[in-house]
Amino acid sequence: MVNFVLSKKAIVMEGIFRYDTVSEYNALNNHETLHPLVNVIDFSKANPRSWGKEKNVRLNFGLYCIFLKDVKCGDLKYGRNYYDYQEGTLVFVAPGQVLEIENDGKVYQPKGHALVFHPDLLQGTNLAKTIHDYSFFSYNTHEALHISERERQIVLDCFSKIKYELQQSIDKHSKKVIASNIDLFLNYCDRFYDRQFITRENANQGVLEKFEEHLNDFFSSGKPQKIGLPSVAYFAEKLHLSPNYFGDLVKKDTGKSAKEYIQFKIIDLAKSKVFNSDKTVAEIALELGFKYPQHFARMFKKSVGVSPSKYRGVN
Repeated sequence: MVNFVLSKKAIVMEGIFRYDTVSEYNALNNHETLHPLVNVIDFSKANPRSWGKEKNVRLNFGLYCIFLKDVKCGDLKYGRNYYDYQEGTLVFVAPGQVLEIENDGKVYQPKGHALVFHPDLLQGTNLAKTIHDYSFFSYNTHEALHISERERQIVLDCFSKIKYELQQSIDKHSKKVIASNIDLFLNYCDRFYDRQFITRENANQGVLEKFEEHLNDFFSSGKPQKIGLPSVAYFAEKLHLSPNYFGDLVKKDTGKSAKEYIQFKIIDLAKSKVFNSDKTVAEIALELGFKYPQHFARMFKKSVGVSPSKYRGVN
């Protein structure tokens, strides 16, 4: 496992360790603090580690952390599931996320690298406006980024550029240059994930087929009347994916967002019901999960070009 270190300073309650500052994380890993808000960690410089007698250790980060794994040393969990986390993978952690380590009690030498930065680093930079566009920070357990050796070298080159800037004297340009290099690195990761969506096309196709099955089941089972319109999060949970990963997968494979895909299905069903039944528009709206008929009529007209009543009359 990349170097998650036990520290009395990090303990906030039994079994939970919190890392809120870059300087604390540097000290835990034998690194000098060159900048108070950002660093590139080389875990080979850390001392051999053991989690002691703790069977399950929970880690709460107040930092953005991107870990490049180089060694196997225990299983990493986020929520109820395990990370798809092997050698040659990147895992992204956003502030406030809690990870869990299953400790095997063995001593190990950490290997690998990490980019860690505090949210305050982004203030006043362009990255502050775009950081939430990098949806992989909210991806789930088995959605880690698997990189090739060539991609790994690109990652290390990006880390090297950031490290070089950290070794210079801090001036008025430092924050912008460092943030720009982090943004470049995250853009590469966006590209690598696009590649991964393609290389895992067969697995993704199975997800889309199951998505369609769940959609059909939802509208044929009476669930709309009970729980209303389905959300992206509802289907993501059914498919054991994070909403962001699921949404990105659907978008890259179909050209539509998951929300648009669901709305397309709703309108398709609505057109059939309007044309083939004697039910009122209000009754059809209720069947499809709309709380208010006027919301249904508005969505229908926006998508089809005419109101449900007019569509029925024309057809």
